[in-house]
Amino acid sequence: MVTKAATDPSAGTARSWAGRGNAFDPDCPTRVVLDRVGDKWTALVIGALSGGVLRFSELRAAIGGVAPKVLTQTLRALERDGLVTRTVHAQVPPRVDYELTDLGRSLGGPLATLTDWAETHVGQILAARERAEAAADHA
Repeated sequence: MVTKAATDPSAGTARSWAGRGNAFDPDCPTRVVLDRVGDKWTALVIGALSGGVLRFSELRAAIGGVAPKVLTQTLRALERDGLVTRTVHAQVPPRVDYELTDLGRSLGGPLATLTDWAETHVGQILAARERAEAAADHA
C-alpha cells in the first residue's frame, strides 16, 4: 500500500516543521521568506556583505551585472526584512554603508552551502540543459 506521505511531498510537513508553518501550504507566510531568499540578487548581496560593510558602489562592483535600480530595490527589501542595515553618514557627499544584521549573517551559511552546491553541479546542470534542448530540436 502506498501512503500519502510516500507520494505527496507536503504530507507530514506540518509535523516535521512543528511550530514553523507549512511552506507547502499556499497561504503559509514562510513563502514570503522563501521568495526573498530565493531571489538571485538577495543571495549575491548577502554573499558580498558577508565580508563586511560596503558602500553602494562597492557592493555593485562586487556583485557585477546588477542594474543600480535593481540593487536599490533589493537593498530596500532586505532592509525592510531586517537582513541588512543602511547607515547614512552626514558628510559631503553623503556616504551610505550597508551591513548585514545578525539575522542577515545567519542566512550567510545556508546561502554559502547552496552556492557551493551550484558551483559543484553547474557542469551537470548545463549538460542536462543542452541534452534537453537538443532533444527538443530533434522532436
